[in-house]
Amino acid sequence: MVDGMIVLENLTKCFEEVCAVRDLTLSVPAGEVFAFLGPNGAGKTTTIKVMTGLLRPTRGRAILGGFDIQKQPFEAKRLIGYIPDHPYVYEKLSGAEFFHFIGDLFWVPSKDQDEKMEYYFNLFGLMSARDKLIENYSHGMKQKLIMSISLLHDPRIIIVDEPMVGLDPQSMRVVKGLFRDWAKKGAAVFLSTHALSVAEEVADRIGLIHKGSLIFHGTLDEMRSFAHKEGNLEELFLELTGSEISD
Repeated sequence: MVDGMIVLENLTKCFEEVCAVRDLTLSVPAGEVFAFLGPNGAGKTTTIKVMTGLLRPTRGRAILGGFDIQKQPFEAKRLIGYIPDHPYVYEKLSGAEFFHFIGDLFWVPSKDQDEKMEYYFNLFGLMSARDKLIENYSHGMKQKLIMSISLLHDPRIIIVDEPMVGLDPQSMRVVKGLFRDWAKKGAAVFLSTHALSVAEEVADRIGLIHKGSLIFHGTLDEMRSFAHKEGNLEELFLELTGSEISD
């Protein structure tokens, strides 16, 4: 087995006769921000849903922190901070109530929950809305709440699907800094995004998936060599996939 905090081995997910992901093999070590890129429909979200246990693979496996997500889901999920593309929240709870609810699920002590909430709510500008019902939050506020909650248990693995949707420029800057900071602390950050400028800025390595298959895996300089082309990540992305970029 390949070493890494995140290890995907021959991961395949088919829906009837269509395979969204085919024989995906890669690893992400601790301390790395890994950008997982591809056009719409390439298989990025399907991969993430298999990694987080939301879908069962057709074959292959996802190993997170040494635990198979299918065979040892409890142990694996305790290590994950998952930030989905659409925030799933209990809208009849306040932001503070939801934060404490998730903290209790992860067995985070009450004192630590209070300290983490104060830190992240101040960081994201949510403190004034902490006692308001989540149904009154904007999409961007819900996204920032989910990010705060996903990090409260000090995860060793952070899995992110389109984190910048609905965020203002200041919050985007904060989020980029958080990803780098968590990698410096030893977490493995798996980032899927269409914001190629963000990926270019924060990622140590890049994986490029196209039509369900991994077509490149390495650094930006290695991608330039692979594509036989100089340029930024957007230019290389278009060269290798021949795809339009969606915002």
